[in-house]
Amino acid sequence: MDSFGRQHNYLRISLTEKCNLRCQYCMPEEGVQLTPKSELLTTQEIITLARLFVKEGVDKIRLTGGEPLIRPDVVDIVGELYKLEGLKTIAVTTNGINLTRLLPRLKEAGLNAINISLDTLVPAKFEFIVRRKGFHKVMEGIHKATELGYRPVKVNCVVMRGFNEDEVLDFVDFTKDLPLDVRFIEYMPFDGNKWNFKKMVSYKEMLDTIKQRWPELEKLPCETSSTAKSYKVPHFQGQISFITSMSEHFCGSCNRLRITADGNLKVCLFGNSEVSLRDHLRLGASEEELIQIIGAAVGRKKKQHAGMFNISRMKNRPMVLIEPALMSFPLCQDALQNSPNSKRWGHTFSHWLTLRASLPKQNGKASMKNKFTGHIFLPGSHPEKQWHIATGILQTQLRGYSVFQKDPSSTFDTKCLDASVGQVPVDCQSKEACSGSEFHNRDSGSCTRVPRASDNLTHTDEEGRATMVDVGGKPDSRRSAVAGAVVLLGEKAFGMVKQNQVKKGDVLAVAQIAGIQGAKLTSQLIPLCHNIPLYHVEVSLSLDEARHAVVIRSSCHTWGRTGVEMEALTAASLAALTVYDMCKAVTHDIIIQELKLISKTGGQRGDFSRV
Repeated sequence: MDSFGRQHNYLRISLTEKCNLRCQYCMPEEGVQLTPKSELLTTQEIITLARLFVKEGVDKIRLTGGEPLIRPDVVDIVGELYKLEGLKTIAVTTNGINLTRLLPRLKEAGLNAINISLDTLVPAKFEFIVRRKGFHKVMEGIHKATELGYRPVKVNCVVMRGFNEDEVLDFVDFTKDLPLDVRFIEYMPFDGNKWNFKKMVSYKEMLDTIKQRWPELEKLPCETSSTAKSYKVPHFQGQISFITSMSEHFCGSCNRLRITADGNLKVCLFGNSEVSLRDHLRLGASEEELIQIIGAAVGRKKKQHAGMFNISRMKNRPMVLIEPALMSFPLCQDALQNSPNSKRWGHTFSHWLTLRASLPKQNGKASMKNKFTGHIFLPGSHPEKQWHIATGILQTQLRGYSVFQKDPSSTFDTKCLDASVGQVPVDCQSKEACSGSEFHNRDSGSCTRVPRASDNLTHTDEEGRATMVDVGGKPDSRRSAVAGAVVLLGEKAFGMVKQNQVKKGDVLAVAQIAGIQGAKLTSQLIPLCHNIPLYHVEVSLSLDEARHAVVIRSSCHTWGRTGVEMEALTAASLAALTVYDMCKAVTHDIIIQELKLISKTGGQRGDFSRV
């Protein structure tokens, strides 16, 4: 018991700092320094400390990581803990990758509670974020847990604005036919994750969203020491909960202590003070001395944490070195400016049940099955979502940006530079400056009439300095654009992409997502482009057997005062660069070609179509 009368009966033990995923949102940008194996707790030390805590009143132990299920002796540890008299609950928090394989043995050993971390129900988004395949394994693990009688199976979902807040309703629907407790966790600051208040979605905001869809939502009673506020949609098998660490802390009823993988005791998740129990153990401290050390640390526990804004400035361990149960997303806060609507991103869980059995059989047909449609709505009235790219997807996945130069052999009218495929456009968004010319297609000899070109560059002022076009006086209209690109891979790389055997993952799925993100971030990549709302983005990739090539098509749509040609071209460019990046380990003999605007509609200059 601490100085505020809080009884601590819940201990979380991290078994390892390692993980079998490479989530871009789990570790700081610079990575983490793993503790040498000799400095980690041994199995016997874990059991010794657990026995001591149970003797002093702990009746629940949760095993965390890293990823606890990659520790070879995890089943043995559970079995030893089960023998401790007075211990009522043995739980594990896992990413679910190894759960299906290990769960029958874990259950037999004595495991009686499970939390599974899952932040998206979209397979393509899952693979993109964790840099590994495995969505189907997590889903199979959830089903295995329900089949073996775990009630409820808790699913931890960290909600972050601009990344997955659009999936909240899908996660609630996830509980309709399964005995789940989906726990929405407020995004929390840890060392290295660049926490920003604007990215946090409070539980009240989530609750309001859910009640608009299910006004009959019922609040459930909870225990005094519970961290969760629980609700249930009537007639749903499962329920939902909110972990409100930031907006409404539960420090007054906190009953938790934590032991890190290297043996340090943390009395508060957000505190930076730690006591090494490992060192005292190895120096031969007696049981009584250890109890005094632990008691002193608990006695120093503060009444409450420092508050979300102060925590974000404090030095603390990265979350991966504490435990994975409450992970956060440092990558996505900068790069994922706005999130795709999950229903249109790809297959949500309801579709997954039909897909999961057929996916392993489709490797040979991956070229036609990995086309995801991205439909995006970007509210222009939310400036807090317009974050700058400092780190993220476009820097880690797409390491490079190419300015394509104009082909001197082109027969395009040189006065109309904004329409030539290779030249950096003179009007990155509006494209309405030119007013009369023809575009010729070198391959087919065809041409398309468009208004005559302007004699002046629209992105320079009278003194020749760069300036942004003022579109304030233009009328709103429906605008669309389609662009394309081709990536010549060569026979070997093409075959690996077709069979989905590239080590970095599903090339077509990741490139499709990168293209969608690129379209949304165009104004941050091309200096003089306007930041405009897109209500529809689609990127498709198909395989051309004859040329051993990936053929990319992108389309963007908006209702506004300027066009979306640059958004479509950026989407095609970044999808092509992603294909290159993911295949370059196989061969560098990759050619990106035929990057071009295929068509556009809307605007004062009229429509354009490349025949």
